Amino acid sequence: MSDRYPLYPDLSEEGQIEAQEILNNFTTKIKKIMHDAVEESIGEFYSDIVPHIESDSWTNFRSDIMAGFRNYNNRKFQGEYDFKAIRQEIYKEFRDDIIKDLDQDNLEEIKKLKEQIEFMRNLERNRY
Repeated sequence: MSDRYPLYPDLSEEGQIEAQEILNNFTTKIKKIMHDAVEESIGEFYSDIVPHIESDSWTNFRSDIMAGFRNYNNRKFQGEYDFKAIRQEIYKEFRDDIIKDLDQDNLEEIKKLKEQIEFMRNLERNRY
């Protein structure tokens, strides 16, 4: 009997060998199960999750940059020089396209305003 655990008898030499074999077998099986689980989890992580992390990070990054560009007042905080350089480069490279786009925006706005005017006139006519 062990002094440390007096209620449990010591194993015989054969019992100790058998216990060690059971423990070694269990350890081998657990390591294989854990290895397979880890391999599967890592595979899922890299194939299923990582692309979303990257795309989500890039989407957030792009959104932050676009929000900075959209708010022209950010030039006061982010640096007049940067916004001036961006503005000049965009205008220089895309002047004709910008003018066409602005013209189309104005035409669309005129169309909407005409529709609103017509709607208001119809309301006024049908009122009486």
